[in-house]
Amino acid sequence: MAVSESMIQDVVKEVLAKMQIQEPAAGMHGVFPTMEEAIAAAKESQKIVRNLTLDQREQIISKIRQRTHENAELIARMGVDETGMGNVGDKILKHHLVADKVPGTEDITTEAVSGDRGLTLVEMGPFGVIGAITPTTNPSETVLCNTMGMLAGGNTVVFNPHPAAIKTSIFAIDMVNRCSIEAGGPDNIACTVENPTLESSNIMMKSPDIQLLVATGGPGVVTAVLSSGKRAIGAGAGNPPALVDETANVRKAAQDIVNGCTFDNNLPCIAEKEIVCVDSVCDELMDDMINEQNCYLASKEVQDRLIRTVMDEKGRLNRKCVGRSAKVLLSMVGVEVPDSIRCIVFEGPKEHPLIATELMMPILGVVRVKDFDEAVETAVWLEHGNRHSAHIHSLNVEHITRYARAMDTAILVKNGPSYAALGFGGESICTFTIASRTGEGLTSAKTFTKKRRCVMQDYLCIR
Repeated sequence: MAVSESMIQDVVKEVLAKMQIQEPAAGMHGVFPTMEEAIAAAKESQKIVRNLTLDQREQIISKIRQRTHENAELIARMGVDETGMGNVGDKILKHHLVADKVPGTEDITTEAVSGDRGLTLVEMGPFGVIGAITPTTNPSETVLCNTMGMLAGGNTVVFNPHPAAIKTSIFAIDMVNRCSIEAGGPDNIACTVENPTLESSNIMMKSPDIQLLVATGGPGVVTAVLSSGKRAIGAGAGNPPALVDETANVRKAAQDIVNGCTFDNNLPCIAEKEIVCVDSVCDELMDDMINEQNCYLASKEVQDRLIRTVMDEKGRLNRKCVGRSAKVLLSMVGVEVPDSIRCIVFEGPKEHPLIATELMMPILGVVRVKDFDEAVETAVWLEHGNRHSAHIHSLNVEHITRYARAMDTAILVKNGPSYAALGFGGESICTFTIASRTGEGLTSAKTFTKKRRCVMQDYLCIR
């Protein structure tokens, strides 16, 4: 039998996989052997980017939008194949959402104040080279939305991606650089290292050439950048509760909550992680979720098995469970269900490990409370002070207002699925870097700029 070139390549890939050696990033734009080289390249590129007009930057961003649409399915499959998290269909939607709704240069505006003593302009200028840490949950989505926003502000960026999503991240980084070149811009608007590590992250954070740090991930990585001594934006954890009160359209609430919770297998940080429901409508809500929304009601025995499977004795998540479907999670605990099962539901106290912990899995614990006052108190406790996201289903304006003030989160979705906050079926911009801890909320191009005040005394006021 003749040996084809493709057969040889397959054998090589198999050997490399067994040796746990990553394929080299040969020919990939923006990918360097060391973090120092990546930072140096981004620094040189930023000298060009800062002098591009807004129109020239927008041409590059438009090309990135186009390529993201064209490659949405490819990148989605790469992400699922590499990380094992989420599902291809929803990841395709997320990439189209990034292409359509991440703000570009239109987010960069100028303020003008004139008076008897002259004119003042307040303009938004670049930081320079930004250092960004990206997660395994939304790897390419985060690289793309960060690059577009940072470029719009006149910056370049150096990424230290999560090692478990490096191939997907490198593909996205290579793609944005190729888009820049095609649009007449410089190479290396986004850079990274072939093998990101904790050490390369530390080098990036300590480099004098990095003017701003942006971390998207868990509490550990956010704490690290906030302790760096530099200006930092921290997009960290949340445990978003969905409150359902006695005035809610219960059928719609059940549909919206399950749709939001199961989107990309609960990977988005804004997704509904648990439900707090007023007693008078709780039975109806549970019935709708089980019988209308294809949820599986977990018994106490199944709950206990899930606890032992999805986390260890110290409450740390089993990464092999994060972003898996309800069917896969149930199969891990010996329960076989049809493909139609979307979510795992059960009732429990707020202290229940599967309720109090942010799981990033389609598991929805329901806490039954006597009235709205207790519901608010419970939801605040469950959100753990992250001030990230919260959701409410209510037709009572006073209840919605009280809940919004009590939660004090960067995002509050009223009577809709969580993903409406990212512009999917809602009026919003899109980003996968939501900085609740440092107060920026949904980040966009203007987030990655600093204000510059230019004052002209006595002149150019022509009133």
